[in-house]
Amino acid sequence: MAVTSVRFNKNEEKILNYLKNHFHCDASTLVKKSLYELYEDLKDKEIIEKFEDEENNKKIHFNTIDNILK
Repeated sequence: MAVTSVRFNKNEEKILNYLKNHFHCDASTLVKKSLYELYEDLKDKEIIEKFEDEENNKKIHFNTIDNILK
């Protein structure tokens, strides 16, 4: 398991303490949750961009309910 040190200025430490109290967790758990949230946001953005590219290139096809039920 890796250990990483993080330095916070006064304002960042104030925010960290606020979030720790709000989410009832320690700093390590809060940083881990934040990492997963950022990673999820990045992956969501990649999926959306891929869909939009396919949509712009007319590679997206939607079916109506009537076509599905045939």
